[in-house]
Amino acid sequence: MSGRHPHPRRTELMTTVAAIDCGTNSIRLLIASQGPAGELVEHTRITTMVRLGQGVDATGEFHPDALQRTFAACDAYAEAIREHGGVDAVRFVATSAARDARNRDEFAAGVRERLGVDPVVVDGEEEAHLSFTGAVTGVPTALDPVLVMDIGGGSTELIRGEQGRIVAEQSLDMGAVRLRERFLTDDPPTPEQIEAARAYAHDLLDQCEVPLDGIGTFIGVAGTATTMAAVDLKLPTYERSLVHQHVIAQGLIDENAERWLASTVEQVRTEPAMHPQRAEIICAGGLILQAVAQRVGRAMVVSESDILDGIAMDLLASGTTPSAVTEA
Repeated sequence: MSGRHPHPRRTELMTTVAAIDCGTNSIRLLIASQGPAGELVEHTRITTMVRLGQGVDATGEFHPDALQRTFAACDAYAEAIREHGGVDAVRFVATSAARDARNRDEFAAGVRERLGVDPVVVDGEEEAHLSFTGAVTGVPTALDPVLVMDIGGGSTELIRGEQGRIVAEQSLDMGAVRLRERFLTDDPPTPEQIEAARAYAHDLLDQCEVPLDGIGTFIGVAGTATTMAAVDLKLPTYERSLVHQHVIAQGLIDENAERWLASTVEQVRTEPAMHPQRAEIICAGGLILQAVAQRVGRAMVVSESDILDGIAMDLLASGTTPSAVTEA
């Protein structure tokens, strides 16, 4: 189930696909087609916070409650795909938590039962490819070298590219759920916990093989970056079109990260456009974002196009159906 997913030989043209990205914290659905100029045309986009990675870092297994939340979302997505009609293929991609859990076969069986597809548990290289593809599509004016940062629940992907090609990438074993559960256990975290989390993050960045200097465009994707943009914009409710391509200065990244670390979950929940469940882990996500931004030394462009868009684009480009679509 793991590893890079090679494109099969083109045998038929696909017009509409359903892409599902299942991470440590959220699961997302995108139903999209390819426009006349090769662009991605969105039909349906849904995000559900399921916290699949609950306790995985400590126990090495998916918690039964986390599996049930995820399966409930899969049921809803299967219904959305059926209601849309005309979907040629479905691809379900799972990332960090599914790589780490011993009982991933139970997870795979539940997905298969509800969606009629086998989840593809991608490795860090494939995750980086998909994240980079989605992110740079959303920021066509990016100047090289481009650094894409994708902070997930269990891991953080750093991908450096030039002229549309990846030149260095690495998946680091730090994510918003993982650091919250491992280090930032109090509410709010204590100074000692914050110091330990920062030391861990910077130690990983010290060993990172992706050069973080000399970056022309710093792109942040996924929940921590998009939430910071929504908060910076003071949006009363989340609006994807306003968040996309919003630029956050380094000083504001520091300010938001420090405020979240000093606040309780209930205080964070009162911030504009803050998802209630995102509030539980945003202090850890902000710490990671801040650590990376300090190394890069420039403002961050937020892209709403990310790994989910990359999955859909990859699937449309493959030209064949890798798995059947569930019938009603």
